[in-house]
Amino acid sequence: MCSRLLQEECHMHASFHSASISSRENPLIRKLESIFALTDDERQALENLPMQLAVIKEDQDIVREGDRPSRSCVILSGFTATYKMTAGGKRQIVSFGIAGDIPDLQSLHLKVLDISIGTLTPCRVGFIPHEALRDLCTRYPRIAAAFWRETLIDGAIFREWVTNVGRREAYNRMAHVLCELLVRLRAVGLVEGHACELPITQGEFADAMGITTVHVNRVLQQMRADGLIDLKGDRLNVPDWDRLKEAGEFDPIYLHLEVDQAAA
Repeated sequence: MCSRLLQEECHMHASFHSASISSRENPLIRKLESIFALTDDERQALENLPMQLAVIKEDQDIVREGDRPSRSCVILSGFTATYKMTAGGKRQIVSFGIAGDIPDLQSLHLKVLDISIGTLTPCRVGFIPHEALRDLCTRYPRIAAAFWRETLIDGAIFREWVTNVGRREAYNRMAHVLCELLVRLRAVGLVEGHACELPITQGEFADAMGITTVHVNRVLQQMRADGLIDLKGDRLNVPDWDRLKEAGEFDPIYLHLEVDQAAA
């Protein structure tokens, strides 16, 4: 039987090593600095967090529903999905994770995970022991408040996705998801103009929107024909941002970003 640490590692094929990440390389620090100005002590404390780095292949679980993790993971690069599985083996993606996110931060206070998190692309992640995170939050209340804020925003995203899947047509669902991804990626410096790398497959979009892969393909073809998007390989360009927002009924207020980031 695996130990607790091995249980957390046996879901994935990954290479591990311990290291510290500088402010410039750490998207979590960049994300927090977009919310408030970190003091030198706060920034140094974040840089000094003990972190086990891992490079994880695509389509690997980082954590699974029912796990009792003793650490949380920061996404340093790549894309992840938070998802649930039905008894019949169908997957419902409930959010996408990008650089700077801690998608399992709730495990700091909830002992048993009720969701699974897996990689959609090769990912570089940093695992931080819960003990170190609790100590950080005790010593730096503003960072603790920022982490609490992040979990509240996760809840806001889940609520928006329930509305998206339950009440919008497939065309509008896709437009909304693309708008959200573009705005979130912009907040961590991964957008140029209205273009970004988006290596998410049609099957993964289908699992996020509750439709078939064939339907996703039809929707994307129609959006191209309507001049809302341009997809070349994994590169997404949005030639008409205002029309895409209108199609997706997209209002970024639920992401609670700084005004200049949300305006896109």
